Amino acid sequence: MALLITKKCINCDMCEPECPNEAISMGDAIYEINTDRCTECVGHYDTPTCQKVCPIPNTIIKDPAHIENNEQLWDKFVLLHHADKI
Repeated sequence: MALLITKKCINCDMCEPECPNEAISMGDAIYEINTDRCTECVGHYDTPTCQKVCPIPNTIIKDPAHIENNEQLWDKFVLLHHADKI
């Protein structure tokens, strides 16, 4: 499943530059995650880097509206980063 930035976000700008999929951008009020680009860092890191760098605990959570298993996240990673090689 993709990740979700909750209203606890303080717009510290720590997560956006760390996202290897360029899935994080500033929304109307807080940062948002593009679910089409979020792989929870599958293919890049063992754990989501945005969660690691966020200074406010439990601000970036699994998005219950976008449930994906590990295989689906890998497929998304391949499409994002290797589509030209398929």
